[in-house]
Amino acid sequence: MSKIVLENVSFYHGKGTPYQIQALKNVNLNIPEGCITGIIGHTGSGKSTLVQMFNGLLAPHEGRVLIDGNDIWSNKKKIRDVRFKVGLVMQYPEYQLFEETVYKDIAFGPSNMGLDENDVKYRVLEAADFVGIDRELLDKSPFDLSGGQKRRVAIAGIIAMRPEVLVLDEPAAGLDPRGRDAIFANIADYQKKSKSTVVIVSHSMEDMAKLCDNLVVMSGGEILMTGDRGTVFAQADMLTDVGLGVPQITRLMNLIKARGIDVSDGIFTVDMAFDFLKKYIRENGN
Repeated sequence: MSKIVLENVSFYHGKGTPYQIQALKNVNLNIPEGCITGIIGHTGSGKSTLVQMFNGLLAPHEGRVLIDGNDIWSNKKKIRDVRFKVGLVMQYPEYQLFEETVYKDIAFGPSNMGLDENDVKYRVLEAADFVGIDRELLDKSPFDLSGGQKRRVAIAGIIAMRPEVLVLDEPAAGLDPRGRDAIFANIADYQKKSKSTVVIVSHSMEDMAKLCDNLVVMSGGEILMTGDRGTVFAQADMLTDVGLGVPQITRLMNLIKARGIDVSDGIFTVDMAFDFLKKYIRENGN
């Protein structure tokens, strides 16, 4: 079942000015419910503009955006409700932290939903646990935390609103490898436990290969292809043509295949490659 549907959506930056640029071109897209969808594309492909359509931060100039089959712009007075339903974590969200303590920052969204103090507290603690924030940090200033911890606080602030859809725009940007792994592990754990719909924007093929069930590939404001990981990464030539390529492990396995070893198609993580090679060595004795 589709959670979010875009029908013939187009959007222009600076519309009606001499600097008008078309950022999205007649986009038709289905985001399935209850899984992790990755949106990939090079800089300027329209990824960030696209996801800002999902919660009404931007309105399409043409076309419709539907959530659960309902046009989110059919009643502009209710767009605030959409933003509680679809939580958007912007790129470098730590720059949006502003409260005196970590607790207050996470509590900001639930408090604005009109929840009572006990419900807000429960959601803050729940969200902090989800993203791996130690409770002893809740009384500290968010500005005293590391970059990775700040990122987790920002994500927790959205999770605390319990959105039906969690959208993250480059959630690991600027983090070191350990920080990236931790953030993505938290996101995967959150989706597994909450059964919610998660959308992740990234240009990292390795991250998307490990994390996502489905992929959307964008280029020049258009949808180039969609499908599960195996289907998308099988189109290596097409991905390369738009400056993306495939995960490094997939390129390695393709090189091995070119040497005459019958490598299975659709290997795009290190674990998959390890399992294949272990089986191959066991069966061939070398």
